[in-house]
Amino acid sequence: MPKIADIQETPNPNAVKFILKEAVSYGTSHSFDSIEKAENDALAKSLFEVGEVVSVFYMDKMITVEKTDEADWDEILPLLAVPIRAVEPIKNLNGANGSAAAAVGGAIAAAASDNPVIAQINELLDERIRPYLASDGGWLEILDLEDKTLKIRYQGACGSCPSSLTGTLSAIENMIKDEVDPEIEVVAV
Repeated sequence: MPKIADIQETPNPNAVKFILKEAVSYGTSHSFDSIEKAENDALAKSLFEVGEVVSVFYMDKMITVEKTDEADWDEILPLLAVPIRAVEPIKNLNGANGSAAAAVGGAIAAAASDNPVIAQINELLDERIRPYLASDGGWLEILDLEDKTLKIRYQGACGSCPSSLTGTLSAIENMIKDEVDPEIEVVAV
């Protein structure tokens, strides 16, 4: 059973980040915006079943939960802790509990793509953007690059945070224009 090491506020007032002592995934992100989409994921489904939950995101030793505007953190936090403590920590590739490589998420996507531009963008995101998003309880993934339009999706606390859709998005686009291709436009979907 994972122990909760800390509960942190995020820039999104409706999202908190649970920091765990044991990993619930290694290098793969899991994001759900409804109980129906979480039906086959025991951890996410159990968090939605608490009620007043809008989204669940987890990766490595972090779980971010977003609540409804009406829900009160003082009431919902103790209820969320129960299913988090009940989930079994996973084993790493060596079969033991331990830490995973921090940047696997983007590296997996880059390795799966045969597009060198997507690989270059993922590398930039892994080095300069994703660690900061993760520290705030969020993440982002590349969905597609088509005709100089890069589609990304924010996850976790970043999914509905106004600063993700303005400042962070602009910074990502400027970085990609400066270092990859000045014609690429970035849109969040």
